[in-house]
Amino acid sequence: MEEHNTDKELAFEYVKSGPMPAVSRNDGHRYGKEYFEAPPMKLALWAYLAYAVITLRGHVVDFLRKIGVVKSGRENVDRNDPFKMTREFERFFTRNIYMLIRDCWERPIASVAGPYVDVVDRESDDGNWTYKFPGTKKRCLNLGSYNYLGFAENSGPCAEAVKDTIRKYGVGNCSSRAKYGNLDMLSKLEKMVAHFVGKQDAVVFGMGFATNSTNMRSLVTKGSLLISDELNHTSLIVGAKLTGAKIEVFKHNDIEDLERKLKNAIIEGQPRTHRPWKKILIVVEGIYSMEGSIVKLPEIIALKKKYKAYLYLDEAHSIGAIGPTGRGVVEYWGCDPNDVDIMMGTFTKSFGACGGYIAANHDIINHIRKESHSAIYGIPMVPPVAQQAISTFHVLLGKDGTQDGQRRITALAENTKYFRQRVRELGFAIYGHDHSPVVPIFLYFPGKLAAFSRMLLERKIATVVVGFPATPLLLCRARICLSADHTREMLDEALLAFNELGDLLGLKYGKK
Repeated sequence: MEEHNTDKELAFEYVKSGPMPAVSRNDGHRYGKEYFEAPPMKLALWAYLAYAVITLRGHVVDFLRKIGVVKSGRENVDRNDPFKMTREFERFFTRNIYMLIRDCWERPIASVAGPYVDVVDRESDDGNWTYKFPGTKKRCLNLGSYNYLGFAENSGPCAEAVKDTIRKYGVGNCSSRAKYGNLDMLSKLEKMVAHFVGKQDAVVFGMGFATNSTNMRSLVTKGSLLISDELNHTSLIVGAKLTGAKIEVFKHNDIEDLERKLKNAIIEGQPRTHRPWKKILIVVEGIYSMEGSIVKLPEIIALKKKYKAYLYLDEAHSIGAIGPTGRGVVEYWGCDPNDVDIMMGTFTKSFGACGGYIAANHDIINHIRKESHSAIYGIPMVPPVAQQAISTFHVLLGKDGTQDGQRRITALAENTKYFRQRVRELGFAIYGHDHSPVVPIFLYFPGKLAAFSRMLLERKIATVVVGFPATPLLLCRARICLSADHTREMLDEALLAFNELGDLLGLKYGKK
C-alpha cells in the first residue's frame, strides 16, 4: 500500500467541492430498505427504571451476602489486580445481574448445528453459579447458528470429502507455513478464494478472529489513520488498537459523518506536526452481525476515491449470504472488487468450516505473508477444515455438476424475505436490512429478554439473546440467524411461537 501523499492545497479543494452526493439506487425492490425503530421515550423510561430496580436489588443482595444471610457461588477475584477498582462494576454486574439470567447463554449442544440442534439440559440450585446435567437433551429448531447456506453437515459430498482428507493428511499440520505446514491444498484454497471474490490473490488463516486482530498491523502503522465504523466487530477493534495508528470512529453507516472525519483528517493532518497521514484506511463490515444492517458500499467507495483513502471490508457475515451468486456485498451492490483494497472474510458462517481469508492484489498479499505474525508463526488451517471450504466452493461454483449451490443461495434469500416480512407484520420492532439473514428483534427489558429465551427453549426453539454490555443498555434483543436449510414449515413454527410470546410478554413494540 503506497503512502497517502495528499497535501493541504488538495485537501481544501476537496472541501470546496462540497459533500459527496448520495449514490442513487433506483431499484428499490432489489436493494431493499433498512429498519431501525428507536424506543419511544415512555418505553425508554420504563426500561431505565427496570435496570434501576435490578441495580438496587443487587446492592441489597450484596449487603445480605456480607452479613451472611445470602450465600452464592464464589467469585474469582485477584486481590493484587491493579485494575481492581475499575473492575468492581464488572464484578457487581456479573454476580447480581448476569447470574440471574446466565442460563440463557453458553447452552451446550450435542449435535451438528443444522436446522435442528440437540440442546443439553442442565439445572442449577445455586443461582446459575454451577450446573448439573441430568443426562437429557432437547431437539430444538435452531435459529441461532451462522449456518447461512446449510453447509454445517455431517453427511453429503462435503462431509465425505473431509473424511477422505483426514485419511490422506490427518487432522493437524504440526508446523507453521514458513516451515513444513504449507500444504498444497492451502494454496488451492487461496486461489479459489481469489477467484470467487474477484481479487488477484488471497491468503488464508486458521482463525477468523485472528485474521483481523493479527493482520491489520501489517497494513497500517504509526503515522497512519484508521477510520472505523462504531459498530465494527471486536476483532477489528483489537486489530486496530494493535496497529499503533490513530483511530477515528464514525457513526454507524453514516456517510456524512464519515466524510466529515475524512475532511478533518486531510485538512488537519497528524497531531502536532500536521504532516499528511501516511495512509488513511476506512474499515467497515459487509453485514453487521448484531444489527443485521448492510454497509452502504457504493457511497463509501465514492468517498474512498474522492479522498484517496484505502478500504478494508470485513465480509465475515456477508460472503456466501447475499449477492445473486453468494459473492457478498460487493456483488450485491454491483460494485467493482478492484474498488475494495482489502477484502476479508471467514469460513465459519456460510462455509460450515472455520478460519478466515484476506484477498487483495499480489503486492498486498505478499506483504502480509512476509509481515503477518499469524502467517509466519501461527499454525495454519488444518487439512479437514481447508477441505470443507474447498468442497463448499465447488458446490457454490457448480463444479460438483449440480445446481445445489445456487439453490441454497436462493433459498436463503427467500427465507430472509419471508421471515422479516412476517415478523414485522406480527408487530415486532426489528433492526437491519430487508436482505440481511441476521434479524434482530428488540426486547428492550432484561427480564423480558430472559423470559423470551427460556420460554422459546420450552417450546423447543433455540435462539440467541443479546443484552448489555454487548449492546447499548436499552437495545437488548433476540438475534435470529436464518439458514437455507430452514423450510417454510420451520419458519412458520417459529413465527407461531413468537406471536404467542409477543402477546404474552408484551413484546410487540413495532410501529403500526
